[in-house]
Amino acid sequence: MMVLGDFVFELRSAPFQQYRRSTRQRWGSNNRIGKRAAQQHIGPGDDTLSLSGVLLPEITGGPSTLGRLRDMADSGDSYTLIDGDGHLYGKWIIESVDETRTLFFENGQARRIEFSMNLKQVED
Repeated sequence: MMVLGDFVFELRSAPFQQYRRSTRQRWGSNNRIGKRAAQQHIGPGDDTLSLSGVLLPEITGGPSTLGRLRDMADSGDSYTLIDGDGHLYGKWIIESVDETRTLFFENGQARRIEFSMNLKQVED
């Protein structure tokens, strides 16, 4: 599906069901008398990516998978992102990892873990 650094998004780890990317541009504005402000493109803005999905620990990854992603985020490092088609997206940081656990076994382990994570592209 996708690789972030050495973390592989696949059925056994964290298969995501939703991919949402937002690419912004920066524009400068100069006010003019009697006219609309003049706009000038001043470069690319933030490029963010949100991945979300559901983990079923009996079939897919579980809490340890999300723990690994949190450890990667805690390191403060950026990671190369490559999709399953081999497209290189550049360097990305993990801004957040969120989870919701539901449907518990008698021992308190979750049968279902919904997760989402936000990535942001950084300069090489």
